[in-house]
Amino acid sequence: MPLGGEQQKKLLLNIAQAIAEQYPQHDSDTVFNQLIARERLGSTGIGDGVAIPHCRLPGCDSPIGVLCTTQPAIDFDSVDRQPVDLLFTLLVPEDAEQEHLDTLAEIAALFSDSLVRDKLRQAQSSDELYALAIDSTAAA
Repeated sequence: MPLGGEQQKKLLLNIAQAIAEQYPQHDSDTVFNQLIARERLGSTGIGDGVAIPHCRLPGCDSPIGVLCTTQPAIDFDSVDRQPVDLLFTLLVPEDAEQEHLDTLAEIAALFSDSLVRDKLRQAQSSDELYALAIDSTAAA
């Protein structure tokens, strides 16, 4: 499966580096390689400008999530061919298969709500994005 392109790879690398900064036990190269390996199986772009890159990560003890927006939107080889500007990256422990699937389903359901997507796109800062995500999760 082709990846969306260099912008997609760059974004996934930036996310991997941010995760490694927050969670030093995780090497950014390992996170990046796991995310890229998953994208090669098929795009995690679910449509409506949303992608949920995800993978199981060796040495991961509990789920890690990263919500971000990108301007301009980038090609993510999404199912609807629309560029992506909202991403939720999910990393889970290697042996957490059911938790992984359940969490992905919850995230996809949340992002299927156009009002949630619109609110997140209007966030002006990381703090506002986080607060909106928490509010949307609590309301779901």
